[in-house]
Amino acid sequence: MRAFACAAFIVLAVAACPPQAGWAVAPTPAIMPSPGQWTIDTKFTHPQQIILRTGADNQPKRFWYSLISLTNKTGSEVDFYPKCELKTDTFQIMPAGLNVTPDVFESIKSRHQAAYPFIESLAKADNRILHGEDNTKDIAVIWPDFDEKAKSIKIYITGLSNETAFVTHPVAKDKDGNPIMVFLRKTLELTYKLESASEQRSDANLIYESKRWVMR
Repeated sequence: MRAFACAAFIVLAVAACPPQAGWAVAPTPAIMPSPGQWTIDTKFTHPQQIILRTGADNQPKRFWYSLISLTNKTGSEVDFYPKCELKTDTFQIMPAGLNVTPDVFESIKSRHQAAYPFIESLAKADNRILHGEDNTKDIAVIWPDFDEKAKSIKIYITGLSNETAFVTHPVAKDKDGNPIMVFLRKTLELTYKLESASEQRSDANLIYESKRWVMR
């Protein structure tokens, strides 16, 4: 059986930070799903680095990536419209795939071909997941290097569940003066601390701290 690092991606991040004045208490995912609600079984590897010469200037560039494996155990096929973001403690937010050229994915695919022979890039993943372990989908999620001043990051993976919620924006209003409703989706949040044995970026490692589900 394949070994995983298990702990089973700008939108308004209500549940990712403490409530502010004027906000109602942020909703949290249901402990018991309602009829018709589903969440995909998710396994992931912790982020690692890869350095490639890529782009028009052909200069070495650093990327971070995680491999996620998604298994649909709901009994029927489900829609899959993912959104993956990396957020640093310096308030940098990067969507997966930003400035990532196809050769980066091809290098990652080659590196992990033995364990993930059918791995897909996030950008080209099919928008449905069939039921059953035989239809497990392996996906590479890739980001460019993030702020070197960051000491921790959070990764948000949305699209793994059809659970949603709405909250009222405390400030923004529509043209009629009514508060705008903010749409939230059940999202997997992964938290990592950055550690390094030297000042060299190549020595930087992301140390896994926690996993939780939030509405974001």
